[in-house]
Amino acid sequence: MIKLAYLQCPTGISGDMCLGALVSLGVPLEYLIEKLNNLGIEHEYKLWAELVQRNSQQATKVHVELLHNHHNHEHTHHHRHLPEIEQMILKAELPARAEAWSLAVFRQLAIAEGAVHGIAPEKVHFHEVGAVDAIVDIVGTCLGLDWLGLESNEQGLPQLYCSAFPTGGGTVRAAHGQMAVPVPAVLKLWEMRGCPVYSNGIERELVTPTGAAIATTLAKDFGSPPPMSIIQIGLGAGSLNLPIPNILRLWLGEATPSEFTDNSSASIPTLETISVLETQIDDLSPQAIGYLFETLFAAGAVDVFTQSIGMKKSRPGILLTVICHPKNLLSCETVLFRETTTLGIRRFQQQRAILQREIQQIETEYGVVSVKVAWTGQANNRVINNVQPEYEDCAEIARKHNIPWREIQRLALHNWYLQNKK
Repeated sequence: MIKLAYLQCPTGISGDMCLGALVSLGVPLEYLIEKLNNLGIEHEYKLWAELVQRNSQQATKVHVELLHNHHNHEHTHHHRHLPEIEQMILKAELPARAEAWSLAVFRQLAIAEGAVHGIAPEKVHFHEVGAVDAIVDIVGTCLGLDWLGLESNEQGLPQLYCSAFPTGGGTVRAAHGQMAVPVPAVLKLWEMRGCPVYSNGIERELVTPTGAAIATTLAKDFGSPPPMSIIQIGLGAGSLNLPIPNILRLWLGEATPSEFTDNSSASIPTLETISVLETQIDDLSPQAIGYLFETLFAAGAVDVFTQSIGMKKSRPGILLTVICHPKNLLSCETVLFRETTTLGIRRFQQQRAILQREIQQIETEYGVVSVKVAWTGQANNRVINNVQPEYEDCAEIARKHNIPWREIQRLALHNWYLQNKK
């Protein structure tokens, strides 16, 4: 069965609450300490856990205690940059998935902070986010999720889901002085993933930048829990005393068949959240559009297309649509503003059903052609939905041998069917 997890955040999420929930689920604190020691900051903090009560409910509180005798050393590192943190993680010889996930969380956080302050991600001074406790929270959480043995999804991230976030309210004192809650970095992270939010009436900081970065980077989707059979619940305590128990609940379970597979011969295609950017343009040279396509694909676009439309003042124009994964929304939007004359871009979050697919290499008498094969069903009972030779491979061979492109495509399809129809 496929192992997955669900973060339920009735009072928000922070890095230490994530660690508490993971330790509550059985991740050994000694394992976390052993791996975290490789980051080279083990003399700057102490990690310990205790059982605490939150409104008469017991939960695990993990403390990242900064050591005062190293206060001056910590102060010199108060403004860590992304490249320094990335090097710390890369040198730590962490498990491969924990390393990749930790780097992804910090990159997401740097992009959000950079967007807030109008600077490149690499130039961000992380302030309290770059402090020792946040590094321990993020890397420790990724180590714990890896230890739990969660399945990896198509993007290499854990099969993790997350509830909607409570917004909180009031103000909080941070490195930039008093700030409204949610703080700007949290709002930017929510915006990057199109996260669902609501108010639970509690006027405190409920979602921290560290907690938001972990959830928005690693969670596959937000909202209701996926169909699952629950194995165990981990309870991580926050520091504040609130009107409702300040506990992050991490559900560990196994996917029920309807989520990932179907016992019938043709299973339901996988659903994923996709971002759509759309704008209409009537004052841009057509030559710029070709360059724009290339630049958008380089920025992570999944697809780009145009449609001819009539616009105001009877002007002919184009409707430009970009489809991308939520994590690439900002980079694609940046390209649109930089390379076109548009003054506004509409954003949508949509669900996209995608078939399972793979690239197969097919021999022809003129050379090897990559063929994309899509299917539904299970490995031992697949139903092939689509077989398409890759355009560029066919074009390269056609040019090389001065043969019509259609002939190369036909040959590739013919040879694929010969190999696969037994």
